[in-house]
Amino acid sequence: MATVVSSSLASGTMASLTIGSRMEFAHYRLYEFAKKALTKIFVSPYASVCDLYCGGGTDTDKWDEAQIGHYIGVDSSASGISEAREIWESQRKPYTAEFCELDPSLESLETCLLDKGIPVDIVCCLQHLQLCFENEERVGTLLHNVSYLLKPGGFFFGITPDSSTIWTKYQKIVEASHNKGTGLKAVQNCIRSDNYVITFEVEEEKFPFFGKKYTLKFANDIASETHCLVHFPSLIRLAREAGLEYVEIQNLAEFYDDNRSQFAGMLSSYGANFVDPRGKLLSRSFDILGLYAIFVFQKSDPDAIPPLLTPTLQEEDHQEWLRSGWRQPDEDGGGNAEPSSNLGIVLPAQEKGILGPGPADLRFAEPL
Repeated sequence: MATVVSSSLASGTMASLTIGSRMEFAHYRLYEFAKKALTKIFVSPYASVCDLYCGGGTDTDKWDEAQIGHYIGVDSSASGISEAREIWESQRKPYTAEFCELDPSLESLETCLLDKGIPVDIVCCLQHLQLCFENEERVGTLLHNVSYLLKPGGFFFGITPDSSTIWTKYQKIVEASHNKGTGLKAVQNCIRSDNYVITFEVEEEKFPFFGKKYTLKFANDIASETHCLVHFPSLIRLAREAGLEYVEIQNLAEFYDDNRSQFAGMLSSYGANFVDPRGKLLSRSFDILGLYAIFVFQKSDPDAIPPLLTPTLQEEDHQEWLRSGWRQPDEDGGGNAEPSSNLGIVLPAQEKGILGPGPADLRFAEPL
Protein backbone atom coordinates (compact mmCIF):
# COMPACT_ATOMS: atom_id res chain seq x y z
CA MET A 1 0.00 0.00 0.00
CA ALA A 2 1.20 3.50 -0.76
CA THR A 3 2.46 5.58 2.13
CA VAL A 4 2.69 9.37 2.18
CA VAL A 5 5.01 11.25 4.49
CA SER A 6 4.84 15.04 4.81
CA SER A 7 7.90 16.94 5.93
CA SER A 8 8.44 20.49 7.09
CA LEU A 9 12.20 19.88 6.88
CA ALA A 10 14.12 20.78 10.01
CA SER A 11 17.75 21.91 10.35
CA GLY A 12 20.93 19.84 10.54
CA THR A 13 23.22 17.90 8.21
CA MET A 14 23.70 14.25 7.43
CA ALA A 15 26.52 12.71 5.44
CA SER A 16 26.02 9.51 3.47
CA LEU A 17 28.95 7.12 3.41
CA THR A 18 27.28 5.17 0.61
CA ILE A 19 27.17 8.19 -1.67
CA GLY A 20 30.74 9.10 -0.78
CA SER A 21 32.02 5.62 -1.61
CA ARG A 22 30.21 5.59 -4.95
CA MET A 23 31.92 8.82 -5.96
CA GLU A 24 35.18 6.88 -6.16
CA PHE A 25 33.93 5.31 -9.41
CA ALA A 26 34.29 7.23 -12.66
CA HIS A 27 30.98 5.97 -14.06
CA TYR A 28 29.10 7.16 -10.99
CA ARG A 29 30.67 10.65 -11.12
CA LEU A 30 29.84 10.96 -14.82
CA TYR A 31 26.26 9.91 -14.15
CA GLU A 32 25.99 12.47 -11.36
CA PHE A 33 27.29 15.13 -13.72
CA ALA A 34 24.62 14.22 -16.28
CA LYS A 35 21.84 14.49 -13.72
CA LYS A 36 23.06 17.88 -12.55
CA ALA A 37 23.33 19.17 -16.12
CA LEU A 38 19.74 18.15 -16.88
CA THR A 39 18.38 19.80 -13.76
CA LYS A 40 20.19 23.03 -14.64
CA ILE A 41 18.55 23.06 -18.06
CA PHE A 42 14.98 22.13 -17.12
CA VAL A 43 14.41 23.16 -13.51
CA SER A 44 13.71 26.81 -12.78
CA PRO A 45 13.70 28.47 -9.34
CA TYR A 46 10.52 27.82 -7.32
CA ALA A 47 9.48 24.96 -9.63
CA SER A 48 7.52 22.03 -8.22
CA VAL A 49 9.25 18.71 -8.93
CA CYS A 50 8.23 15.06 -8.67
CA ASP A 51 11.23 12.71 -8.56
CA LEU A 52 10.31 9.13 -9.59
CA TYR A 53 12.51 6.41 -8.09
CA CYS A 54 14.16 8.99 -5.86
CA GLY A 55 16.14 6.32 -3.99
CA GLY A 56 17.84 7.38 -0.79
CA GLY A 57 17.77 11.09 -1.50
CA THR A 58 21.02 11.07 -3.44
CA ASP A 59 19.99 14.12 -5.49
CA THR A 60 19.14 16.39 -2.58
CA ASP A 61 22.00 18.76 -3.35
CA LYS A 62 20.89 19.14 -6.97
CA TRP A 63 17.36 20.16 -6.03
CA ASP A 64 18.78 22.47 -3.39
CA GLU A 65 20.96 24.25 -5.94
CA ALA A 66 18.01 24.51 -8.34
CA GLN A 67 16.08 26.42 -5.63
CA ILE A 68 12.89 24.48 -6.19
CA GLY A 69 9.68 25.43 -4.43
CA HIS A 70 8.17 22.01 -3.72
CA TYR A 71 9.47 18.44 -3.91
CA ILE A 72 7.71 15.07 -4.18
CA GLY A 73 9.82 11.93 -3.86
CA VAL A 74 8.38 8.62 -5.03
CA ASP A 75 10.07 5.25 -4.61
CA SER A 76 9.04 1.62 -4.17
CA SER A 77 11.61 1.01 -1.45
CA ALA A 78 10.55 1.69 2.15
CA SER A 79 14.18 2.07 3.22
CA GLY A 80 14.88 4.40 0.29
CA ILE A 81 11.95 6.64 1.19
CA SER A 82 13.02 6.63 4.84
CA GLU A 83 16.58 7.62 3.94
CA ALA A 84 15.38 10.34 1.59
CA ARG A 85 13.06 11.76 4.22
CA GLU A 86 15.80 11.75 6.86
CA ILE A 87 18.17 13.63 4.56
CA TRP A 88 15.56 16.25 3.75
CA GLU A 89 14.55 16.67 7.38
CA SER A 90 18.16 16.99 8.55
CA GLN A 91 18.80 20.06 6.40
CA ARG A 92 17.25 23.49 6.53
CA LYS A 93 15.20 23.99 3.36
CA PRO A 94 13.01 26.90 2.27
CA TYR A 95 10.51 24.57 0.60
CA THR A 96 8.22 21.71 1.53
CA ALA A 97 8.42 18.04 0.59
CA GLU A 98 6.19 14.99 0.29
CA PHE A 99 7.30 11.37 0.11
CA CYS A 100 5.33 8.45 -1.28
CA GLU A 101 6.25 4.78 -0.98
CA LEU A 102 4.94 3.27 -4.21
CA ASP A 103 6.18 1.82 -7.50
CA PRO A 104 4.94 4.29 -10.14
CA SER A 105 5.10 1.61 -12.83
CA LEU A 106 2.73 -0.72 -10.95
CA GLU A 107 0.26 1.50 -9.08
CA SER A 108 -1.63 4.73 -9.65
CA LEU A 109 -0.32 7.82 -7.87
CA GLU A 110 -3.72 9.53 -7.76
CA THR A 111 -4.70 8.37 -4.28
CA CYS A 112 -1.19 8.62 -2.89
CA LEU A 113 -0.57 12.24 -3.88
CA LEU A 114 -4.05 13.72 -3.83
CA ASP A 115 -3.85 17.27 -2.42
CA LYS A 116 -0.08 16.93 -1.99
CA GLY A 117 1.06 19.73 -4.28
CA ILE A 118 0.10 18.40 -7.69
CA PRO A 119 0.07 19.06 -10.57
CA VAL A 120 3.78 19.85 -10.79
CA ASP A 121 6.03 21.66 -13.26
CA ILE A 122 8.57 18.87 -13.65
CA VAL A 123 8.56 15.09 -13.39
CA CYS A 124 11.91 13.36 -13.66
CA CYS A 125 13.04 9.74 -13.78
CA LEU A 126 16.82 9.93 -13.49
CA GLN A 127 17.18 6.20 -13.05
CA HIS A 128 15.21 2.96 -13.47
CA LEU A 129 13.10 3.80 -16.53
CA GLN A 130 14.75 0.74 -18.11
CA LEU A 131 13.35 -1.51 -15.37
CA CYS A 132 9.82 -0.60 -16.46
CA PHE A 133 10.48 -2.08 -19.91
CA GLU A 134 9.95 -5.56 -18.51
CA ASN A 135 6.53 -5.32 -20.14
CA GLU A 136 4.27 -2.81 -21.88
CA GLU A 137 1.84 -2.51 -18.97
CA ARG A 138 4.51 -1.18 -16.63
CA VAL A 139 5.65 1.47 -19.09
CA GLY A 140 2.06 2.52 -19.77
CA THR A 141 1.28 2.81 -16.04
CA LEU A 142 4.39 4.90 -15.44
CA LEU A 143 3.62 7.30 -18.29
CA HIS A 144 -0.02 7.73 -17.27
CA ASN A 145 1.19 8.58 -13.76
CA VAL A 146 3.57 11.13 -15.26
CA SER A 147 0.76 12.70 -17.28
CA TYR A 148 -1.45 12.82 -14.18
CA LEU A 149 1.28 14.58 -12.20
CA LEU A 150 2.24 17.21 -14.78
CA LYS A 151 0.72 20.58 -15.46
CA PRO A 152 -0.10 21.24 -19.14
CA GLY A 153 3.18 22.25 -20.74
CA GLY A 154 5.21 20.61 -17.97
CA PHE A 155 8.27 18.51 -18.78
CA PHE A 156 9.13 14.87 -18.14
CA PHE A 157 12.83 14.14 -18.50
CA GLY A 158 15.41 11.61 -17.39
CA ILE A 159 18.33 9.34 -18.22
CA THR A 160 18.33 5.74 -19.34
CA PRO A 161 20.88 3.36 -20.87
CA ASP A 162 21.02 4.01 -24.60
CA SER A 163 19.62 0.82 -26.11
CA SER A 164 20.64 2.03 -29.56
CA THR A 165 24.29 2.09 -28.56
CA ILE A 166 24.07 -1.22 -26.73
CA TRP A 167 22.18 -3.07 -29.46
CA THR A 168 24.38 -1.68 -32.22
CA LYS A 169 27.49 -2.93 -30.44
CA TYR A 170 25.86 -6.34 -30.13
CA GLN A 171 24.72 -6.38 -33.75
CA LYS A 172 28.27 -5.66 -34.88
CA ILE A 173 29.35 -8.78 -33.01
CA VAL A 174 26.55 -10.73 -34.73
CA GLU A 175 27.52 -9.30 -38.11
CA ALA A 176 31.15 -10.27 -37.61
CA SER A 177 30.07 -13.80 -36.69
CA HIS A 178 27.94 -14.08 -39.85
CA ASN A 179 30.82 -12.83 -41.96
CA LYS A 180 32.97 -15.60 -40.52
CA GLY A 181 30.24 -18.14 -41.29
CA THR A 182 29.93 -19.29 -37.69
CA GLY A 183 26.25 -18.33 -37.24
CA LEU A 184 24.40 -17.18 -34.16
CA LYS A 185 25.28 -20.21 -32.06
CA ALA A 186 28.92 -19.11 -31.99
CA VAL A 187 28.13 -15.48 -31.11
CA GLN A 188 29.21 -14.39 -27.65
CA ASN A 189 26.37 -12.99 -25.59
CA CYS A 190 28.40 -10.15 -24.08
CA ILE A 191 29.83 -6.77 -25.06
CA ARG A 192 33.21 -5.92 -23.60
CA SER A 193 34.74 -2.50 -23.15
CA ASP A 194 37.66 -1.24 -21.08
CA ASN A 195 35.05 0.39 -18.88
CA TYR A 196 32.20 -2.12 -18.67
CA VAL A 197 30.82 -5.53 -19.64
CA ILE A 198 27.25 -6.06 -20.85
CA THR A 199 25.87 -9.60 -20.84
CA PHE A 200 22.54 -10.57 -22.40
CA GLU A 201 20.46 -13.26 -20.71
CA VAL A 202 19.34 -14.72 -24.04
CA GLU A 203 21.18 -14.73 -27.37
CA GLU A 204 18.95 -13.49 -30.17
CA GLU A 205 19.20 -11.34 -33.26
CA LYS A 206 15.87 -9.56 -32.93
CA PHE A 207 15.26 -6.63 -30.61
CA PRO A 208 12.03 -7.37 -28.71
CA PHE A 209 10.00 -4.34 -27.72
CA PHE A 210 9.90 -5.36 -24.06
CA GLY A 211 11.63 -7.75 -21.68
CA LYS A 212 15.09 -7.92 -23.31
CA LYS A 213 17.21 -8.27 -20.17
CA TYR A 214 20.93 -7.77 -19.73
CA THR A 215 23.41 -7.15 -16.92
CA LEU A 216 25.79 -4.20 -16.84
CA LYS A 217 28.97 -4.29 -14.78
CA PHE A 218 31.44 -1.44 -14.69
CA ALA A 219 35.18 -1.91 -14.29
CA ASN A 220 36.39 -1.94 -10.67
CA ASP A 221 32.80 -2.12 -9.38
CA ILE A 222 31.88 -5.37 -7.67
CA ALA A 223 28.14 -4.75 -8.17
CA SER A 224 26.28 -5.42 -11.41
CA GLU A 225 22.99 -3.96 -12.61
CA THR A 226 20.15 -5.79 -14.36
CA HIS A 227 18.27 -3.75 -16.96
CA CYS A 228 15.89 -4.12 -19.89
CA LEU A 229 16.56 -2.54 -23.26
CA VAL A 230 14.37 0.50 -23.87
CA HIS A 231 12.63 0.36 -27.24
CA PHE A 232 12.44 4.07 -28.03
CA PRO A 233 9.65 3.94 -30.63
CA SER A 234 7.47 2.11 -28.08
CA LEU A 235 8.35 4.71 -25.46
CA ILE A 236 7.28 7.51 -27.82
CA ARG A 237 4.05 5.69 -28.78
CA LEU A 238 3.02 4.98 -25.19
CA ALA A 239 3.93 8.51 -24.11
CA ARG A 240 1.72 9.93 -26.85
CA GLU A 241 -1.15 7.73 -25.69
CA ALA A 242 -0.69 9.19 -22.20
CA GLY A 243 -0.77 12.77 -23.48
CA LEU A 244 2.99 13.35 -23.52
CA GLU A 245 4.58 14.80 -26.65
CA TYR A 246 8.05 13.77 -27.77
CA VAL A 247 10.68 16.51 -27.49
CA GLU A 248 14.07 14.78 -27.61
CA ILE A 249 15.94 11.54 -27.17
CA GLN A 250 19.68 12.06 -27.48
CA ASN A 251 22.81 10.14 -26.65
CA LEU A 252 24.47 11.59 -23.58
CA ALA A 253 27.87 11.99 -25.25
CA GLU A 254 26.23 14.01 -28.03
CA PHE A 255 24.22 15.97 -25.47
CA TYR A 256 27.46 16.98 -23.76
CA ASP A 257 29.10 17.90 -27.06
CA ASP A 258 26.14 20.09 -28.02
CA ASN A 259 26.36 21.87 -24.66
CA ARG A 260 30.10 21.71 -24.14
CA SER A 261 30.61 25.43 -23.68
CA GLN A 262 28.07 25.41 -20.86
CA PHE A 263 29.12 22.23 -19.07
CA ALA A 264 32.85 21.65 -19.70
CA GLY A 265 33.81 23.42 -16.49
CA MET A 266 31.21 21.53 -14.50
CA LEU A 267 32.36 18.16 -15.84
CA SER A 268 35.99 19.03 -15.00
CA SER A 269 34.93 19.49 -11.38
CA TYR A 270 33.77 15.85 -11.30
CA GLY A 271 37.16 14.47 -12.36
CA ALA A 272 40.49 15.64 -13.73
CA ASN A 273 40.68 13.06 -16.51
CA PHE A 274 37.26 13.41 -18.13
CA VAL A 275 37.95 16.17 -20.67
CA ASP A 276 40.94 17.60 -22.53
CA PRO A 277 42.04 21.25 -22.22
CA ARG A 278 39.50 22.23 -24.91
CA GLY A 279 36.66 20.57 -23.00
CA LYS A 280 36.28 17.60 -25.35
CA LEU A 281 35.49 14.21 -23.85
CA LEU A 282 38.43 11.88 -23.38
CA SER A 283 38.02 8.25 -24.44
CA ARG A 284 36.91 6.88 -21.06
CA SER A 285 34.28 9.54 -20.43
CA PHE A 286 33.09 9.32 -24.05
CA ASP A 287 32.68 5.55 -23.73
CA ILE A 288 30.75 5.76 -20.45
CA LEU A 289 28.56 8.77 -21.27
CA GLY A 290 27.87 7.25 -24.70
CA LEU A 291 26.27 4.29 -22.95
CA TYR A 292 23.36 6.50 -21.84
CA ALA A 293 20.70 8.70 -23.43
CA ILE A 294 18.53 11.54 -22.19
CA PHE A 295 14.82 11.68 -22.94
CA VAL A 296 12.48 14.66 -22.82
CA PHE A 297 8.68 14.77 -23.18
CA GLN A 298 6.18 17.55 -22.61
CA LYS A 299 2.58 17.28 -21.50
CA SER A 300 0.19 18.51 -24.17
CA ASP A 301 -1.01 22.07 -23.65
CA PRO A 302 -4.21 22.87 -25.60
CA ASP A 303 -3.41 26.59 -25.31
CA ALA A 304 0.06 26.29 -26.82
CA ILE A 305 0.45 27.71 -30.33
CA PRO A 306 1.83 25.90 -32.22
CA PRO A 307 1.62 22.60 -30.33
CA LEU A 308 4.60 20.27 -30.15
CA LEU A 309 4.31 17.42 -32.63
CA THR A 310 5.15 13.83 -31.87
CA PRO A 311 6.47 11.79 -34.83
CA THR A 312 3.99 9.19 -36.02
CA LEU A 313 5.43 5.69 -35.70
CA GLN A 314 3.44 3.06 -37.53
CA GLU A 315 3.03 -0.18 -35.62
CA GLU A 316 4.32 -2.28 -38.48
CA ASP A 317 7.40 -0.09 -38.73
CA HIS A 318 8.60 -0.63 -35.17
CA GLN A 319 10.35 -3.83 -36.20
CA GLU A 320 12.27 -1.90 -38.87
CA TRP A 321 13.74 0.46 -36.27
CA LEU A 322 17.02 -1.33 -35.72
CA ARG A 323 17.49 -2.51 -39.30
CA SER A 324 16.93 0.73 -41.15
CA GLY A 325 16.35 3.50 -38.66
CA TRP A 326 19.91 4.38 -37.71
CA ARG A 327 20.76 8.00 -38.43
CA GLN A 328 23.39 8.23 -41.08
CA PRO A 329 26.42 10.51 -40.57
CA ASP A 330 26.47 13.58 -42.77
CA GLU A 331 29.29 14.36 -45.18
CA ASP A 332 31.33 16.02 -42.44
CA GLY A 333 31.11 12.93 -40.26
CA GLY A 334 28.48 14.37 -37.94
CA GLY A 335 25.28 12.73 -36.87
CA ASN A 336 22.73 15.36 -37.86
CA ALA A 337 21.34 13.73 -40.97
CA GLU A 338 17.63 13.01 -41.03
CA PRO A 339 16.48 9.54 -40.02
CA SER A 340 15.67 6.95 -42.62
CA SER A 341 12.39 7.73 -44.35
CA ASN A 342 11.43 4.05 -44.11
CA LEU A 343 9.56 4.78 -40.90
CA GLY A 344 7.45 7.57 -42.31
CA ILE A 345 8.99 10.17 -39.98
CA VAL A 346 9.94 13.62 -41.19
CA LEU A 347 12.12 15.49 -38.73
CA PRO A 348 14.38 18.56 -38.93
CA ALA A 349 18.09 17.75 -39.06
CA GLN A 350 18.58 18.98 -35.50
CA GLU A 351 16.05 16.48 -34.12
CA LYS A 352 18.61 13.96 -32.94
CA GLY A 353 18.17 10.60 -31.45
CA ILE A 354 14.61 9.47 -32.12
CA LEU A 355 15.65 6.23 -33.79
CA GLY A 356 19.26 5.74 -32.82
CA PRO A 357 20.80 8.24 -30.43
CA GLY A 358 24.10 6.37 -30.20
CA PRO A 359 27.34 8.15 -31.13
CA ALA A 360 28.04 8.50 -34.86
CA ASP A 361 30.92 6.01 -34.88
CA LEU A 362 28.54 3.29 -33.70
CA ARG A 363 26.08 3.64 -36.56
CA PHE A 364 26.09 1.21 -39.43
CA ALA A 365 27.20 2.65 -42.77
CA GLU A 366 24.45 0.57 -44.38
CA PRO A 367 21.34 -1.04 -42.86
CA LEU A 368 21.77 -4.68 -41.92
